[in-house]
Amino acid sequence: MTIGLLILILSTLVSLFSGLFVLIRNPKQSINKIYSFTSLILILFSIVNYLSLNNGSSKLLFIRLVMMTTTVGVASIYILVYSLNTEFFWRSILNRVLLIISLIIAVLDITPFVFRGLSSGTYALPIPSIGAFFYLAQFLIILILTGYHLVQGIRKKQSITRKQNKTLLIGVIPILILAPITSFIFPIVLKNSNYIVLSPIYSTFFVCMVGYTIIKHGLFDIKLIIARALTYMMSIALVAMIYGMILLGAIKLIFHPHISLIAQVFLALSTALAALSFQRIKRMFDSLTSKYFYQDAYDVQAFLDSFNKILVTTFELDPLLRKVGDIIEQNLKPKYIVFGIKEINEKPIRIIGTKNSPEFNNSDIAFVRSVTPRMKTKCIVTDMLDEKYKALQDVMKEKEVAVLVRLATNTYEEGIGYLVLGPKKSGNIYSSQDIKVLEIIANELVVAIQNALHTEEIENFNITLQEKIKDATHKLRKTNDKLRALDEAKDDFVSMASHQLRTPLTSVKGNISLVLDGDAGKITTLQRQLLEQAFISSQRMVFLIADLLNVSRLKTGKFVIEPSEVDMVNVVEEEVNQLIDTAKSRHLTLEYQKPSKITPLILDETKTRQVIMNFIDNAIYYTPAGGTIKVVLSETPTAVECRVIDNGIGVPKHEQHHLFTKFYRAGNAQKARPDGTGLGLFMAKKVIIAEGGAIIFETEEGKGSTFGFSLPKDKLAVGVAQLPPQESKQPALVAK
Repeated sequence: MTIGLLILILSTLVSLFSGLFVLIRNPKQSINKIYSFTSLILILFSIVNYLSLNNGSSKLLFIRLVMMTTTVGVASIYILVYSLNTEFFWRSILNRVLLIISLIIAVLDITPFVFRGLSSGTYALPIPSIGAFFYLAQFLIILILTGYHLVQGIRKKQSITRKQNKTLLIGVIPILILAPITSFIFPIVLKNSNYIVLSPIYSTFFVCMVGYTIIKHGLFDIKLIIARALTYMMSIALVAMIYGMILLGAIKLIFHPHISLIAQVFLALSTALAALSFQRIKRMFDSLTSKYFYQDAYDVQAFLDSFNKILVTTFELDPLLRKVGDIIEQNLKPKYIVFGIKEINEKPIRIIGTKNSPEFNNSDIAFVRSVTPRMKTKCIVTDMLDEKYKALQDVMKEKEVAVLVRLATNTYEEGIGYLVLGPKKSGNIYSSQDIKVLEIIANELVVAIQNALHTEEIENFNITLQEKIKDATHKLRKTNDKLRALDEAKDDFVSMASHQLRTPLTSVKGNISLVLDGDAGKITTLQRQLLEQAFISSQRMVFLIADLLNVSRLKTGKFVIEPSEVDMVNVVEEEVNQLIDTAKSRHLTLEYQKPSKITPLILDETKTRQVIMNFIDNAIYYTPAGGTIKVVLSETPTAVECRVIDNGIGVPKHEQHHLFTKFYRAGNAQKARPDGTGLGLFMAKKVIIAEGGAIIFETEEGKGSTFGFSLPKDKLAVGVAQLPPQESKQPALVAK
């Protein structure tokens, strides 16, 4: 086996191993895909580079493939470096143009445009064409941009990213500088191709530096996977080496070349012994790899389960924080943990921490509290801070603070305090898993601390609470007695006044109706207009008095449903006819979609008429001129439904849940009709529910509303529902 082939095999294995591990770790993350693609290109580069060393008819083809893989490889390395330091690679117009040019040059690399042929003589060297200058230009531009972004990352990024960039800069120097010299300049300029064989070493060096960055600085976050993979690889290698040597030696020394039955038994026993001892050897390597790679490992689910158990069993603040601190210390293994709770309920700042925690003076605390609410993160890692937070980073480093976790419900408030963690005892950095776990803990801990503070406040207040309750209860009883008496007097007054007003109003309404019908003689057009307005006003007063009486009856328990057989088709038609003139006076179209037949129901006809009248009246007054109101009576297999549909002002979404409460009116309804009472919908709902039905309500502000009701036939249809006996004077149903 030649040195060149050995280099090829080793570089291919290293690149393949690292590329697969990074991709398997997180196949959805863009930077992992880019690195895996880069590894694949480096493998192809190593293979075609080795094949290009052979003098044969395919030599020129492999040289061109070397150029093509080089063009694609340096472009992918640039994308990798750019993505590590800056998000959104594709948003840069320069990047898109550069990538398109690289792809074009990669295609041209396998044509005579770059190398038109091979020279004659002992060494068949490629003869460059005009395209070679474009190849070099693309390479140099990529080299400059890659170096620029690496240097910028070293200068401006956080500590961890800075270290990653430094290591990657060392890794790309051979592949972007030495490789062109030995693979392009030496063969073309110096006519020497002896050093082309070294090219795979450069790619292997790059992959090794990336691997070092993975283990040392957490690049791609696959350190733990590699640790366990090494465990199994070393275990298998050691078992194979030890037992293979034992078996081979035993066979050579003891047995003949032909393996006898005894030799077979010996081999079987040796294999069984190897299987039995494999787990012991594996555990030994587990211990060794854990010491260097896995010493910070913990079971996340077990950690969170223990944490949640503390939250649901501990309600006092100090014990809660100390127990949480202990469970965090057991799993994350920081040098110290400190909880800082800000001044709440007239209590000063409280600092609760484990042993070896540093002293935090008031000026440092005040500075941190002034800076952190302006940051966009809850978990602040010292090594990940930007340059603009240099002062905060200096304070955190001085106090040996590795992570500062804000105990807040959102990122734009100070919250109730902070969780402060020192560096890990192992000296390792906090991984992305650690940060995610801390964020989960912080979110749940905020609620637990708030509950503990409330419990503390309740306990402190409990001393004087009983006396205050007794005094307040005594005063409340007196006030309640007065309010009850006033309420009863008010109900009596409303009931009496309503009864007294209803009779003369009925007379006024009837007489106006007679005059309008011409029973008192011919009237002029102006007189008719005035009388119609008076009729409408008196009709509204009758509705209002009916609503007031029903409200009064509800309060006194006298609101009753008086059932009788009702033909809903005629009832709805009569109520619509009463309001057609009112609709016309407001320049509205009132339509009734009359069905041919509806199942007769057992209802309180008077109160049902009032509900229909209220719905149509509201639609008229809350629909602008030119609008349309449709009254639809329909029947389904299970119910009779009545809907009043308008294209009026609608009800704002945030007010809809208040709509059927007593005296409530939406804001836009108050502007459209200032004289409303807010009793119509309240009483409508009471009546329909008392009859066993349900309210129908749909609305959208500015587009209209649908108000109606649904009455179940299985309870109210004639033949199913029973009327009270004729001689009985008691109502069938009392509404509550």
